[in-house]
Amino acid sequence: MDPLHNPFSPGAGTPPPELAGRDDILKQALMALARIKKGRAEKSVLLIGLRGVGKTVLLHKISEMAEEQGYKAVMIEAHENKTLPALLLPYLRKVLFSLDTGQMVSTKVKRGLRVLKSFLGGLRVKIDEVEFGLDIDAERGAADSGDLEADLAEVFIALGEAAQDRNTAVAIIIDELQYLSEEELSSLIMAVHKVSQKSLPLVVIGAGLPQLVGKAGRSKSYAERLFDYPVVGPLKKEDAKKALQEPVLNEGASFTNDALDEIARVTEGYPYFLQEWGYQAWNIAEKSPIELDIVKKATEASIARLDQSFFRVRLDRLTPREKDYLRALAELGSDPQRSGDIAEKLGVEVNRVAPLRNGLIKKGMIYSPAHGDTAFTVPLFEAFMKRTMPDPPSPRNKKS
Repeated sequence: MDPLHNPFSPGAGTPPPELAGRDDILKQALMALARIKKGRAEKSVLLIGLRGVGKTVLLHKISEMAEEQGYKAVMIEAHENKTLPALLLPYLRKVLFSLDTGQMVSTKVKRGLRVLKSFLGGLRVKIDEVEFGLDIDAERGAADSGDLEADLAEVFIALGEAAQDRNTAVAIIIDELQYLSEEELSSLIMAVHKVSQKSLPLVVIGAGLPQLVGKAGRSKSYAERLFDYPVVGPLKKEDAKKALQEPVLNEGASFTNDALDEIARVTEGYPYFLQEWGYQAWNIAEKSPIELDIVKKATEASIARLDQSFFRVRLDRLTPREKDYLRALAELGSDPQRSGDIAEKLGVEVNRVAPLRNGLIKKGMIYSPAHGDTAFTVPLFEAFMKRTMPDPPSPRNKKS
């Protein structure tokens, strides 16, 4: 079992050797891409799921599919410390420059660049690379009001018209959408709406944690008419086993059925964990087939490595009080818990922990599956919290 030939590669957004159980989602995205490119009305796709379910992998696959269909596709990752305009501008500039090629001059593409320059100036966004690269006069009176909702829509329309003029289409693919503010998300939805009304060949496809659905609905009531929200969850047992067995068969090895059943059980079918367990099992095994006793050793190695990396990097971003909140949530179990029960476990009134809860939602650590309920966004994190903080936080005085 040569480690050099280990087919598994757990990592953030790393493509698995076997993308199992996601055909329906990919077919839905493919249909949206095909129809929008032809100027047909079609809902776009926002993938919804917890950490470790493979949303980023699917976005990369959709990006490849878009390029195969002749799209100009860009992949963008949102995060807490960057505004939506700052995220978009370098990529929109890149797309417009890629359209501004060939022997024929396109007035639509030139206008797109001018509108983008106006957008940059109107919002007073300082991005040296973009400012340096846009050596062109701004389009006065277009996308320069300083109102993000109005201006972003004008930019998207100009970009869509430029793509249409070049007989192509644009796919803007954004990961971690839950990090956008409600104003930014509202502006993005508005821009998609305006482009859709004009049947322009521009599509926005994204992914985010479960709170994205409610956030989109609060931002714009018509968001549900523009987007479908397919849920990316853990793999079914047979798909999980396929994701493990097919890659090792391609390397001339195999898992026993008992070994596959055990990995599917302990990982709960989450794709990232399947990769981790497969990776460890391969490295530990001395020969094929990989048996149950090897998988049990792989469980110890996998948990140790997850505790040091996948789980630890998330915990280290938190304040002591936020850690206490998550430890109290973990103490109550892995299912969604009522906010009042978490507050009671901490020994404080509910309104005292509301700011903590909101902060943890913004950081992407928890979400609300139903009004008043709270759950982890990271699978198996509840067990990690118990290992990391063996003792639950001591109840505080409710008046404190």
